[in-house]
Amino acid sequence: MWHDLLVVQMPIVEKVLRTVAVYALIVLLFRLAGKRGLAGLNTFDMVVVFLLSNVVQNAVIGNDNSLVGGVIGAVTLVAVNSAVTRWLARDPRAARLLEGTATTVVEDGELDRAALRALALRPSELEHAIRMQNGDTVTDVARARLEPDGQLLVTLKAAEQSATRGDVEELRQRLETIERLLTDLSADRRRLSGLRWWSRLGVGRGRGGGPASS
Repeated sequence: MWHDLLVVQMPIVEKVLRTVAVYALIVLLFRLAGKRGLAGLNTFDMVVVFLLSNVVQNAVIGNDNSLVGGVIGAVTLVAVNSAVTRWLARDPRAARLLEGTATTVVEDGELDRAALRALALRPSELEHAIRMQNGDTVTDVARARLEPDGQLLVTLKAAEQSATRGDVEELRQRLETIERLLTDLSADRRRLSGLRWWSRLGVGRGRGGGPASS
């Protein structure tokens, strides 16, 4: 039992090379499948993922069923993935090569149907993304892009965007300014009305209210 657990049943270098080769193959397959394949896992995508893991299992482990062999494969896989992720973060050209670039599917409310067909993106998925941004229709969209990681990013037109905290604060300040102006205007009107009243009162006294002179 201990022999099966601790003794690697194939050369360690071969174990590492198998893991790296399968990792590279899976990355290439997803790159060829396009960004649409990463947009979201539906029922068919889940089936593919489960079957794919079983298909490449023997290619990774070979004839080795030991615990140590599995640990070596897992460590190799995580290390390779971490190295590739750091490489892509430092090198934009490598990121464009391995991940691709963003594809615009909506520009100023106009739907690019050719891009949708090329990406195999269904209109219902685009409509769902628009509603998630509080939009109603494609005409509300300033730009929508499918990113290399499969995320559909939607930017609504300025008139259709929800108010932010800054917008609410600016509106509150404007209302306070209007309220102060109305208060000042009301006070000026009351003062003007009082002056007119005293003016009429003074005119009335000068005309007939004074004593007669001798």
